[in-house]
Amino acid sequence: MSDERKALILRTDGASRGNPGHAAAGVVIQREDGELLARGKTYLGIMTNNQAEYRALILGLRAVARYFPSIVYVYMDSELVTRQMTGQYRVKDEALRLLYEEARELARKLPKVTFEHVLRGKNALADALANEALDERAKQQHEARG
Repeated sequence: MSDERKALILRTDGASRGNPGHAAAGVVIQREDGELLARGKTYLGIMTNNQAEYRALILGLRAVARYFPSIVYVYMDSELVTRQMTGQYRVKDEALRLLYEEARELARKLPKVTFEHVLRGKNALADALANEALDERAKQQHEARG
């Protein structure tokens, strides 16, 4: 497999309804040509939006590593997380520090990772997956009550 085929795109999104509130993650892994390799969603529990963004990134970095990429292009709509991961912002929030350190360690284990902030529309599938996970959780809770 050529290095070009090993370049992968990772799109992640964390969502929290309430801040803190019920949170979920959406992860999308694609080839550079846009071909979808994997996608996933998971309910995360109660946390802030920034914590959910980091959890989504961590899940995505773990998942993309299974493909043994030569480079990973990470696209997120969280400007804070993107800028912290690139070193433009310091991590001042102690609640985020452990998540940041875990994400940095996972990124270090990959040959090369770049991070880019994108608008939500450019991250639509990851955003939709996170919201689907939240909707499914809300539906399960509603059915359990009624």
